[in-house]
Amino acid sequence: MPPPPRPTLARIPRGVWALGFVSLFMDVSSEMIHALLPVFLVSVLGASVTAVGALEGAAEAIASITKVFSGTLSDWLGKRKLLAVAGYGLAAFTKPLFALAPTLGWVFTARFADRIGKGIRGAPRDALVAELTPAPIRGAAFGLRQTLDTVGAFAGPLLAIVLMAATGDAFRTVFWIATIPAFLAVLLLVAFVTEPERERPRGKSQRTPVRALVATLPARYWWLVLVAGMFTLARFSEAFLILKVADVGLGVAYVPVVLVVMNVAFAASAYPAGWLSDHVNRWAVLATGAALLIAADLVLAFSVSLPGTLIGIAVWGLHMGFTQGLFAALVADASQPEQRGTAFGVFNLVTGLALLAASLLAGVLWDRGGPDATFLAGAGLTAAAGGAAFVLYRAGRLGHRGP
Repeated sequence: MPPPPRPTLARIPRGVWALGFVSLFMDVSSEMIHALLPVFLVSVLGASVTAVGALEGAAEAIASITKVFSGTLSDWLGKRKLLAVAGYGLAAFTKPLFALAPTLGWVFTARFADRIGKGIRGAPRDALVAELTPAPIRGAAFGLRQTLDTVGAFAGPLLAIVLMAATGDAFRTVFWIATIPAFLAVLLLVAFVTEPERERPRGKSQRTPVRALVATLPARYWWLVLVAGMFTLARFSEAFLILKVADVGLGVAYVPVVLVVMNVAFAASAYPAGWLSDHVNRWAVLATGAALLIAADLVLAFSVSLPGTLIGIAVWGLHMGFTQGLFAALVADASQPEQRGTAFGVFNLVTGLALLAASLLAGVLWDRGGPDATFLAGAGLTAAAGGAAFVLYRAGRLGHRGP
């Protein structure tokens, strides 16, 4: 009698686990800073909410544009780890700039450099996860990496709360401490992630021209990118969640609780959603995520109390768990190994530009109509994106659930 199959978690390669913990440590560092940054900008440096939206959107757009070049470069070179190390290393070395920043311009510089580092590492890292993982457990692998990443995303704000209380709201001291886990992430990546050898098709050149990498991406990939861009246009920066709890009266030292609540829900749902998408239709799981975002937006639009706002933020986190790792698995499903860096790069470019537009729109709506206008607009855009995805799926444009 054959032995029973091992549980899915036990089958996920060591390299994927290591990449997950690299993401965890870097997110601890980043979120210690980002959980406090909107309030630091508004209350210490005197920035407007529109400026915060512009900063967040532009920084994420820069990261996404960079991902195109790093993803394609990793395809062309056939090397993923080198670029991942460069990206994580740049992010680590820019963290001290937040602690030193005397003006808004310094923060812009630090945020942009940090996001360039994210852009350099993002697409090669995701392509590396896809190459390390067997196709039948791809959703679970991306879900696991996303879960570990998100554990860091709520551990960081928790540390920020504790340190703000311990230091008497000393923003810059907390920013200095945040540099430590960033450098630990780089060391872990260098020591414990081994890139697999990539097989080259016989009779073909070692390096595929960049235009061919893009041109050979299938039609279902481009429809997927369109749908993802529409959904991202409806999901603006989490900075607006932080501003929402400040609006309902939460003290400055405790605003990082927003990211704790959101990321606990995110971490708890990302792996189960990824595992589920390996066993049922991926688009059905994604539709659940869209419904959760609409619900979160409506709760946040109408809530005037802290408990109601935190419920909306928790539902927002569940939405993230049901969509972010899933989109990565869908990109991997829709592309071949030799073009996956490019596929992730282009995907992240489009979604990053959509996030820029979403955050700019959210900031303007907030300044002119308040938080309810911002979140109601998000709900409407999500409903429109979901309707478009349904029409495209029924028309057969989005392919099947996976490989």
